[in-house]
Amino acid sequence: MHKTFLALTIFTFMAISIIAQPSKTKFFAADHPAFTYQGRIDFSNPKAPRFWAAGTSVKVTFTGTFCDLEIQDEVLYGTYHNYLEISIDGKEPLRIQTKGKENKIRVAENLKPGKHTLIISKGTEALMGYITFVGLHCQSITKSPVLHKRKIEFFGDSITSGMGSITTDIPCDSGQWYDQHSAWYSYAAITARTLQADYHLTSESGIGLIHSCCDKPFTMPQVFNKVNLAKDSIDWNFSSYQPDLVSICLGQNDGIQDSLKFTTAYVKFINTLRKAYPSTQIVCLTSPMADANLRNKLTNYLRGVVEYCKAQGETKIDYHTFQKSYNAGCGAHPDKAEHIQIATELADYLKKTMKW
Repeated sequence: MHKTFLALTIFTFMAISIIAQPSKTKFFAADHPAFTYQGRIDFSNPKAPRFWAAGTSVKVTFTGTFCDLEIQDEVLYGTYHNYLEISIDGKEPLRIQTKGKENKIRVAENLKPGKHTLIISKGTEALMGYITFVGLHCQSITKSPVLHKRKIEFFGDSITSGMGSITTDIPCDSGQWYDQHSAWYSYAAITARTLQADYHLTSESGIGLIHSCCDKPFTMPQVFNKVNLAKDSIDWNFSSYQPDLVSICLGQNDGIQDSLKFTTAYVKFINTLRKAYPSTQIVCLTSPMADANLRNKLTNYLRGVVEYCKAQGETKIDYHTFQKSYNAGCGAHPDKAEHIQIATELADYLKKTMKW
């Protein structure tokens, strides 16, 4: 009896010990085929892809109760630290800021055993420098199911990038200029998720069509074909992503311009885009930040551009005027709640235009 009890005790102790051990993890490098990437990314080193643009992301399904991320930050100017927006199983993302050049971050823990979908998205834009995705430490990974067949590309400025939208964590006019950035909650990203579409945010704070603000040396037509818009560097391969829809939201930084000069440049930009995207629907938008005067001017500009393009044989082009100004965020940008309103209006319009 004593031996039987002792053996049972040892067996029970061993079983508890085994269960108590944390799941063994493996390292999965960035070039693993299970990872799905979204956005303009530099893959010149497949094991160290670099993300510049806001909203660029990597997605994967992992097994286990926790997961660790390895990521590097350029730490531009020695001081800038990018924000990441990390979503687990489709839930609201967690905003995490990098701490240095090398970062190992516990992005998920205390989850239920089983499979979980992870999205790691760059919350800040190219002006903040790049992040490098190194890989994940977890039990196992598999490719996430393909959920979206639709593709959208959003050309725009700070509004499209989500600048100044998150005002609850760090108040406006405090911290760094980028602390309120959130690409995840930009009207563009919200619109894409509403329409069940993959998306690229080809956007940059301060940029315009013919005039950029803040001493920026480039305009959108000069850098639209780059991976890093902030530095006009690394050519983008347009054949790698052919969107069903292109949205152009420029004009806030241009302000009121000479009508002929602005519309001529806009038509030229559309013709350039058409060469890259032969069958894509193009939609031109007024600025959601614009006051009534600028909104009316932009509406007139865009109406003229679209009418001219259609007269030249263009069939897949339209424009939309936002119904009001959205300025509750930092620097008179839209805040998160207003981005949701903008996205609701835009998604409703696009559903009709695209018959989605």
